[in-house]
Amino acid sequence: MVDLHQIQTEFANVSSFLTALGDQKRQAIIISLLKTNSCGGLQVPELTSVTGLSRPAVSHHLKILKDAHLVAVKSQGTKNFYYLSHDIKEINELKTLLDHVTAIIHQTETKL
Repeated sequence: MVDLHQIQTEFANVSSFLTALGDQKRQAIIISLLKTNSCGGLQVPELTSVTGLSRPAVSHHLKILKDAHLVAVKSQGTKNFYYLSHDIKEINELKTLLDHVTAIIHQTETKL
């Protein structure tokens, strides 16, 4: 049985990840990176046209996505290419949290 303290800790562990996912502009960036379907990545100017944001705004959103381990960057000379990270630790932590919440919901349903 999962206790509520554990769920509270799990929420705290994924809060920045959830924040990163929650913004529509960051979602547009993620979807654009999914469309590239490779690790080649996209540059900031390509992402500005997709999101309608300025370069500094795209860079800000990319930093948040990088900090949440959703996006990684590789440099080729003076060019930076952003792509979806292959580090899925936070995704797995979110899945675990949702599994635990679901288990408690099902326990509650059986008591009704």
